[in-house]
Amino acid sequence: MNRLLRTFPRVMGIVNLNDDSFSGDGTLDVKQALHQAIRQVLDGADIIDIGAESARTNRQAISETAEVARLLPFIESFAMVMGELQPRDKTQIWPPKLSVNTWRPGVVAEVLKTNQVDIINDIGGMVEDTNARLCFDYNASLLIMHTIGQPKEPHFGQQYENIWTELERFFDDRIAQARRVGLSDDQIILDPGIDFAKQKADNLTIFNELERLSCYELPILLPISRKTVIGEVLGIEKPSERDAGTIACLVRGMAAHADIFRVHHVKAAADCVRVMGAIQSGTSL
Repeated sequence: MNRLLRTFPRVMGIVNLNDDSFSGDGTLDVKQALHQAIRQVLDGADIIDIGAESARTNRQAISETAEVARLLPFIESFAMVMGELQPRDKTQIWPPKLSVNTWRPGVVAEVLKTNQVDIINDIGGMVEDTNARLCFDYNASLLIMHTIGQPKEPHFGQQYENIWTELERFFDDRIAQARRVGLSDDQIILDPGIDFAKQKADNLTIFNELERLSCYELPILLPISRKTVIGEVLGIEKPSERDAGTIACLVRGMAAHADIFRVHHVKAAADCVRVMGAIQSGTSL
C-alpha cells in the first residue's frame, strides 16, 4: 500500500455518515453519502475516508452498534459504485481506496470482516495494540494519529514543553508496537494530529518543521481541512469558509513531502496537487 501512496501526493476525501459534522456536510442517508464519495472520486480523490461518528468533543458518543450499522451499508456498496466510474487522470489511484475513520476495536473488527476496507484511520492514538493486530489479521493499513487521552473528550488545555519531543516519543513507541504485532512498514501511515490536543502554536510549529517526520520513512497524512488553527490565524469562525487556508496548508505539506491530504473540498485540493506537481517536475501531468 505505502509504495502506492508515496508515488504521488494523494488526496483523501472526507465523507461523514453523521448529522453533527463540524463542517456541516454530514448525512445519515447512505445513498447521499455514496453520492458524495462519487463526486469526490470524480474530482480526483485517491482515498475516501468514511466516518460515522463526529470527533467533536461537545457531542455524545454513539454506541458501537449504531456506528457499525451506519458504516456497513456504505462499505458494502463502495466497490460496486466505484466500479462504474473512470479515473480522472493517470496519476489517480484506481480503484480508489477506502479508509474507515474509527477507533473502537469492536467497530474496527466488524468493518474489517467485510474485506472491503484498505485503511483504518485510528483517531484513538493507539493506546494499546488491538487495532494494529486486527489490521495485521485482515491485511489492512493502519493510520496512527498523535493525540492524548480518549477521543470525544476535550483536551483544550494540553501543554507540551516541546511538541516535537512529544511527537517523536509518541511515534517511536507506536511504530514499535505496530511492528511487534507484525505490521510491515508497507501498512503503517503517520498523522501528526493537527488540532487534536494541541494549541495554535503547536500546530503552526508542526507545519513549520514538518520535514522532521521524514526520518520515519513512512507515509505522512496531513488532516488539513478547515482546521481550527486555520480559523484562528484568519479569524474565520465558520469551517466551510476556511478552504483557502486549507490549500495553503496543502502547499506547505507538499513542500515538506507529505503524502496524503485529508480534505472536504477535493476538487480544489486535487487541482492544487496537480499544479504543484507540474511546478516541481517542470511538466504537466
